[in-house]
Amino acid sequence: MAKQTITVFGATGKQGGSIVKSILEDPKASSQFQVRAVTRDASKDSAKSLASLGAEVVTADFNDKDSLHAAIKGSWGVFSVTNFWEVFSADAEEAQGKAVADVSKAEGVKFLIWSSLFDVNKLSNGVLPGVYHFDGKARVEEYIRGLGIPAAYFHAGFFMSNLPGQFFRDNGDGNWALALPAPADAPIPFFDAEADTGKFVKAMFLNHEKVSGKRIYGATNYTTPTEIIDQFKEIFPNTGKKTVFAQLPADVFKGIMAGTGAPEPIQEAMVQNFRLLKEFGYFGNDKLDYSLSVCTCTFVSPFIDHSLTMAPKLLTEEPTTWKEFAKRQPVFAGLN
Repeated sequence: MAKQTITVFGATGKQGGSIVKSILEDPKASSQFQVRAVTRDASKDSAKSLASLGAEVVTADFNDKDSLHAAIKGSWGVFSVTNFWEVFSADAEEAQGKAVADVSKAEGVKFLIWSSLFDVNKLSNGVLPGVYHFDGKARVEEYIRGLGIPAAYFHAGFFMSNLPGQFFRDNGDGNWALALPAPADAPIPFFDAEADTGKFVKAMFLNHEKVSGKRIYGATNYTTPTEIIDQFKEIFPNTGKKTVFAQLPADVFKGIMAGTGAPEPIQEAMVQNFRLLKEFGYFGNDKLDYSLSVCTCTFVSPFIDHSLTMAPKLLTEEPTTWKEFAKRQPVFAGLN
């Protein structure tokens, strides 16, 4: 039987690259799917690396519908992700996401996975109206739901990669601190995007009938800043003796962002993003159980007089824990 083509946008980024590698390096998935990796520049090393794994590398631009048609034509499945931080515009990101959805439907795609997030303005009843990098993606999800194409929605959690060397750093005297504009007990759905996006999305494609119409949350678990520090101390007990968590006031955090050149609307967006964690929940306080063990089925035993509802795991590979992630970070190398 001929392989079905899955077209992956953002193929040289963290999410897209993880998907391409996860499918092509998995015997079961690679026997069923051929991967078409979409990038804007097929000549760069990251694109060549995907080609060496067996991906068909093509170029396309979100703002050029003809190139989208060429990239998607003949595809059974499509994974679409946009990058707010390239355009700094929720409206532009929304237009890009809708364009891929429209072309996917026109080309007869059988299953579309959109990398989405919650509409924070709606979730918070207008309390947090400025988390633009979430809201634009949410509007695309709403659009796809009304488009009449089989689809599911992958919601990536808080990237673990944001911590080492950024929010979690050496103060310069060997003392480490995790500093966030969020309380110590804020539940954060941490996620290793580079290692784990492919685990989730590959499983979604393989179980497309079961997850159609659903949201799948990419996260290992909910972990608080206090727990992050505690686990850091377990890995690096000597360094950990002087490692602390600091809750940054909003104005201090905005001042730090201003120093990096971030404009005020982006500063405020990030402050509201961190408020979301405790006040309304990154995933609206939804549990992760379904995403981590989603394929519910009914088994009828010939030896008993009733059926058993079983929930085999969607994932065939466990997602990365914070401790596993921290142990392999170059910025933590040499700590003990």
